[in-house]
Amino acid sequence: MIIPEISVLPNKLTVLYMHYPESLVTHCGLLMKAGTRDEEKGKDGLAHFIEHTLFKGTKNRKSFHILNRLEVVGGELNAYTTKEETCLHASVMNRYFERAVDLIADVAFQSIFPEKEIEKEKEVITDEIRAYQDTPYEQIFDDFESQLFAGHTLGHNILGTEESIRKFKRKDILDFVRALYDPSNMIFAVSGSIGMKEVIRISEKYFGGQKHKKSPTQRIAFKKYSPKLVTEKKSISQVHFITGRPGLGLKDPRRLTLILLNNLLGGPGMNSRLNLNIREKHGFTYTIESGFHSYSDTGVFHIYFATDEKHFAKTRKLLDRELDVLMDKKLSNSIFKQYKEQLIGQIQLRQENRLSVLLSIAKSQLTLGKIVALKDVIERVNKITPDEIQSLANEILSPKLRSELVYVPK
Repeated sequence: MIIPEISVLPNKLTVLYMHYPESLVTHCGLLMKAGTRDEEKGKDGLAHFIEHTLFKGTKNRKSFHILNRLEVVGGELNAYTTKEETCLHASVMNRYFERAVDLIADVAFQSIFPEKEIEKEKEVITDEIRAYQDTPYEQIFDDFESQLFAGHTLGHNILGTEESIRKFKRKDILDFVRALYDPSNMIFAVSGSIGMKEVIRISEKYFGGQKHKKSPTQRIAFKKYSPKLVTEKKSISQVHFITGRPGLGLKDPRRLTLILLNNLLGGPGMNSRLNLNIREKHGFTYTIESGFHSYSDTGVFHIYFATDEKHFAKTRKLLDRELDVLMDKKLSNSIFKQYKEQLIGQIQLRQENRLSVLLSIAKSQLTLGKIVALKDVIERVNKITPDEIQSLANEILSPKLRSELVYVPK
């Protein structure tokens, strides 16, 4: 793993650089600690809405010029919003790095949010909401998080609701941006071959003039969880089932243990226990998986499957049996070693995606104030024991603490 270089500009914006001496392409991203959980009550979807409207014109450029600025030189400009961050990122040939930084800074700090474009974007995003509502596989995950984090902003749907989107005013956008788009709340991350000295020079040129105004608003931690069992009738042909509970936050020392537990239970490998013992052995479901995602102070662990109504009871029974085995029976050392090797291999293969690695490392620095080296991650994985897996399985998979959401055909 490349060791990142880190510097903080006078206005408190953090700059992170990863040097790849042979690279012909530079990746860069501006991460802002401004996500869905930072929205006020009734403003569901505002962070994502702002991400869209950032590209609708600045004091220096019209929308067309923003979208065309990197495209004409073969580059890419994109953005995303999560529960905890907004990110603007670009990938360009090395000689166009300054052009990319200029554009990202312009979009982040000089957007004007035209009233006409705001109204147009409301239609775009409500269409996006309707499209995902037509896809139960996608909707059930968002609805499940809203169920787990009911009463907390982590329960806000990233897209928002049609009702909340319709009510947005330009003032709502400006208030959110003023409160959270502060240099002290950001990290600018770069990977390439241009060198830290040049990265700092260009970063100071385009970001240095932005004044640090105030300390960001402190986030309210999620604490009040109570399991809920919910069944909803939908115009669908299959039963969709999800169960789980709040997981472990980024700072929890057991997080890697839960990642390994998830990996062997129903993670991305075709040799996961759920895939082998339910899908492959019985053929009751095409998709069965588990997943784990961390936020700064909590997380989400889930298990999901979809099946025909006639197979639902049998599939659920098989699932319960697999979870009971994990809770009651310790893994053998030989099997456990295989799963650890698999996870380590997956981690190392992901290092090939430089942009993904860059943004992941930047998020760690932004959220935790530190970066864990790859070798330290591998060492930690190797130290996990079967006893630790079984103990955490009994905590995370306990039926008394799991919530459920079931979509059934009408």
